[in-house]
Amino acid sequence: MSDTPDISGPARGEPVIRAAPMPADCNSNGDIFGGWVLSQMDIAGGTVAARRAQGRVVTVAVEAMTFHRPIQVGDIVSIYGEVTRVGRTSIAVRMETIVRRRLDPEEILVTEGTFTFVAIGDDGKPRPVDP
Repeated sequence: MSDTPDISGPARGEPVIRAAPMPADCNSNGDIFGGWVLSQMDIAGGTVAARRAQGRVVTVAVEAMTFHRPIQVGDIVSIYGEVTRVGRTSIAVRMETIVRRRLDPEEILVTEGTFTFVAIGDDGKPRPVDP
């Protein structure tokens, strides 16, 4: 059994976000800080949820966040998201972060998690999402 997560699932399409982390994004171990990854995933998930909600959304929960492998300076980071559940006002988005190392064409699943967003109106209060 391999400790490498399986990423042979369905075709992902285009990433919501693609980024290249810089040395300033490193933690004390020299890897990319987990908070940087989390913020990129939150931005990507918010984009997916806002499209589905057809308006503003706010993050209300991050569930089952798993860091499989470190991200390194020079990696190309791609974040994919898909809506997995729509409630009355909430939207759950499953996120995957995939990297390609600088000179390696192999895709590596480094982080995954589910983010929950709530649709809000101009008054900042929850509003219904069309089913």
